[in-house]
Amino acid sequence: MRKYEKFSDAMAPHKVWLGRVGRSFALAVALLGISLFIGVAGYHWLGDLPWVDAILEASMILGGMGPVATMKSDTVKLFASFYALFSGFILLSSFGIFTAPWLHRLLHYFHSDTPEK
Repeated sequence: MRKYEKFSDAMAPHKVWLGRVGRSFALAVALLGISLFIGVAGYHWLGDLPWVDAILEASMILGGMGPVATMKSDTVKLFASFYALFSGFILLSSFGIFTAPWLHRLLHYFHSDTPEK
Protein backbone atom coordinates (compact mmCIF):
# COMPACT_ATOMS: atom_id res chain seq x y z
CA MET A 1 0.00 0.00 0.00
CA ARG A 2 1.32 3.42 -0.96
CA LYS A 3 1.55 6.08 1.70
CA TYR A 4 1.85 8.99 -0.74
CA GLU A 5 0.28 9.60 -4.13
CA LYS A 6 2.31 9.95 -7.32
CA PHE A 7 2.74 13.33 -8.95
CA SER A 8 0.35 12.27 -11.72
CA ASP A 9 -2.40 11.45 -9.17
CA ALA A 10 -4.75 14.05 -7.74
CA MET A 11 -3.62 15.70 -4.54
CA ALA A 12 -4.80 13.94 -1.40
CA PRO A 13 -7.70 15.54 0.47
CA HIS A 14 -6.83 17.88 3.32
CA LYS A 15 -8.10 15.37 5.90
CA VAL A 16 -5.75 12.67 4.57
CA TRP A 17 -2.85 15.11 4.63
CA LEU A 18 -3.61 16.14 8.23
CA GLY A 19 -3.56 12.46 9.19
CA ARG A 20 -0.10 12.16 7.62
CA VAL A 21 1.08 15.22 9.52
CA GLY A 22 -0.25 13.80 12.78
CA ARG A 23 1.38 10.41 12.25
CA SER A 24 4.68 12.01 11.29
CA PHE A 25 4.57 14.27 14.34
CA ALA A 26 3.79 11.31 16.63
CA LEU A 27 6.63 9.25 15.15
CA ALA A 28 9.12 12.14 15.49
CA VAL A 29 8.09 12.78 19.11
CA ALA A 30 8.32 9.06 19.93
CA LEU A 31 11.79 8.88 18.38
CA LEU A 32 12.94 11.91 20.37
CA GLY A 33 11.36 10.57 23.57
CA ILE A 34 13.08 7.19 23.28
CA SER A 35 16.37 8.92 22.52
CA LEU A 36 15.97 11.22 25.51
CA PHE A 37 15.25 8.22 27.74
CA ILE A 38 18.44 6.50 26.52
CA GLY A 39 20.47 9.62 27.32
CA VAL A 40 18.91 10.19 30.73
CA ALA A 41 19.45 6.56 31.74
CA GLY A 42 23.04 6.56 30.51
CA TYR A 43 23.99 9.78 32.25
CA HIS A 44 22.24 8.73 35.45
CA TRP A 45 23.69 5.24 35.72
CA LEU A 46 27.04 5.60 33.98
CA GLY A 47 27.79 9.20 34.95
CA ASP A 48 26.32 9.08 38.45
CA LEU A 49 24.36 12.26 37.76
CA PRO A 50 21.15 12.94 39.69
CA TRP A 51 17.97 12.49 37.62
CA VAL A 52 17.42 16.21 37.05
CA ASP A 53 21.03 16.75 35.97
CA ALA A 54 20.82 13.68 33.71
CA ILE A 55 17.69 15.10 32.04
CA LEU A 56 19.41 18.44 31.57
CA GLU A 57 22.53 16.85 30.10
CA ALA A 58 20.63 14.53 27.76
CA SER A 59 18.30 17.33 26.64
CA MET A 60 21.17 19.69 25.88
CA ILE A 61 23.04 17.05 23.87
CA LEU A 62 19.90 15.88 22.04
CA GLY A 63 18.99 19.46 21.21
CA GLY A 64 22.45 20.12 19.80
CA MET A 65 23.45 22.65 22.44
CA GLY A 66 26.39 20.79 23.99
CA PRO A 67 27.35 19.31 27.34
CA VAL A 68 26.68 20.95 30.71
CA ALA A 69 28.22 18.68 33.35
CA THR A 70 31.82 17.53 33.59
CA MET A 71 32.21 13.82 32.90
CA LYS A 72 34.49 12.15 35.43
CA SER A 73 35.02 8.56 34.25
CA ASP A 74 36.17 7.13 30.94
CA THR A 75 32.98 5.06 30.70
CA VAL A 76 30.68 8.08 30.79
CA LYS A 77 32.99 9.98 28.43
CA LEU A 78 32.65 7.19 25.87
CA PHE A 79 28.90 7.11 26.39
CA ALA A 80 28.73 10.89 25.95
CA SER A 81 30.69 10.65 22.70
CA PHE A 82 28.42 8.00 21.21
CA TYR A 83 25.29 9.69 22.52
CA ALA A 84 26.33 12.99 20.93
CA LEU A 85 26.80 11.33 17.52
CA PHE A 86 23.57 9.39 17.94
CA SER A 87 21.71 12.57 18.96
CA GLY A 88 22.82 14.45 15.87
CA PHE A 89 21.49 11.67 13.67
CA ILE A 90 18.22 11.46 15.63
CA LEU A 91 17.66 15.23 15.51
CA LEU A 92 18.08 15.33 11.74
CA SER A 93 16.01 12.18 11.24
CA SER A 94 13.12 13.42 13.35
CA PHE A 95 13.12 16.73 11.48
CA GLY A 96 12.97 14.82 8.18
CA ILE A 97 10.17 12.58 9.42
CA PHE A 98 8.13 15.57 10.58
CA THR A 99 8.61 17.66 7.44
CA ALA A 100 8.04 14.83 4.91
CA PRO A 101 4.26 15.35 4.53
CA TRP A 102 4.71 19.12 4.26
CA LEU A 103 7.41 18.87 1.60
CA HIS A 104 5.53 16.19 -0.32
CA ARG A 105 2.39 18.32 -0.42
CA LEU A 106 4.37 21.38 -1.52
CA LEU A 107 6.18 19.50 -4.28
CA HIS A 108 2.97 17.78 -5.35
CA TYR A 109 1.23 21.16 -5.56
CA PHE A 110 3.88 22.63 -7.84
CA HIS A 111 4.32 19.54 -10.04
CA SER A 112 0.78 18.26 -10.29
CA ASP A 113 -1.00 18.37 -13.63
CA THR A 114 -4.41 18.31 -11.96
CA PRO A 115 -5.73 21.23 -9.91
CA GLU A 116 -6.63 20.71 -6.26
CA LYS A 117 -10.36 20.24 -5.64
